[in-house]
Amino acid sequence: MIYVNINRNESGCISSFTMEGHAGFDDSGKDLVCAGASAVSFGALNAVMALTGIIPDIEQGKDGGLLSCRVPDGLPEAKQEQVQLLLEGMIVSLQTIEEEYGQYIQVKFL
Repeated sequence: MIYVNINRNESGCISSFTMEGHAGFDDSGKDLVCAGASAVSFGALNAVMALTGIIPDIEQGKDGGLLSCRVPDGLPEAKQEQVQLLLEGMIVSLQTIEEEYGQYIQVKFL
C-alpha cells in the first residue's frame, strides 16, 4: 500500500507531504499504480523547481519506498501561490489514482 500524507498549515497551504510504501499491484517494474504515483509526484516536484525556481526540501528512500517533501517557509506570495497550484494538481492526480485503485494507494490530509 502506498500511503500519501498531506500536511497543511493554518492558512490551508500545503506545507509538506510524505509518500511511502509500495503499491503491490503487480511485480516490481510492472506495477502501474506505483509508476503512476511516482510519475505524478516526481513530475509535480520537477515542475515546482523548473517553473518557480523554488527548491523544496526533499528526502528519498534508498529502495524507492519513500518520498518526503517540505515547502520552504517564507516564500514570496506569488511564488507560494505557484507552488501551491502545482502541488494541488499533484493531489488531484493522486486522488484520481486512489479512486480507481484505492486498495493500493491511500491519500490522507493531516
